[in-house]
Amino acid sequence: METTIKLQDRTKSELDNFRQFKNESYDEVVRKIIQIVKVCKKEPKLSQKTVLEIEEARKRVKEGEFYTEEEMKNRLNL
Repeated sequence: METTIKLQDRTKSELDNFRQFKNESYDEVVRKIIQIVKVCKKEPKLSQKTVLEIEEARKRVKEGEFYTEEEMKNRLNL
């Protein structure tokens, strides 16, 4: 089932900032946020570290600092 929701421009803009890929759906973004919140509730100390690591990883991906699957296979001689 799908539904439509109204968002303020600011909220949409904030969701856009969470996208890792241009074609990533809002559903995927919201589901990631929900998962992060669940982890934060269960293990707050671990969650702070995890959230920082996620933010750092997302920054690296946006800057193009990552290996493709093929590059990693070559590096690992697989």
